[in-house]
Amino acid sequence: MITASASAFRDALPGGGRLIGLDVGTKTIGIALCDSGWTIATPAELLRRTKFSADLERLKALMVAQSVKGIVVGLPLNLDGSDSPRTQSIRAFARNLEPLELPILLWDERWSTQAVTRTLLAADASRARRAELVDKMAAAYILQGAIDALTMS
Repeated sequence: MITASASAFRDALPGGGRLIGLDVGTKTIGIALCDSGWTIATPAELLRRTKFSADLERLKALMVAQSVKGIVVGLPLNLDGSDSPRTQSIRAFARNLEPLELPILLWDERWSTQAVTRTLLAADASRARRAELVDKMAAAYILQGAIDALTMS
């Protein structure tokens, strides 16, 4: 079940549980995890994309190993909030996750990469280090925004 509503997603997870956040790019997928109480999101790993079936199997193995109960996928909207060609690609990616039979929340990620990049620049991270960290940190940024919204009410 895919939803763009935090309340519908929360309703699909009455017992809470660990969530995974995904920042889906064309070459990599940044992955973050949060605790079962939805307190804090932590960067987990960077998955180099191959064929979707192989990517799905690796994601599934990670989700099973981490007892994941729900998925948050970053949705790259245009600045005015409208869809873009990339947005449609991410929606298709999310639809392809439905066989995992976990609730899926599409979460606005318009500023995630920029915010993380600014943080890494402020920390004086090298270009190579930024490239290594930005996607999984963006996934954590996306997931943290979602869990903050989920726990607000």
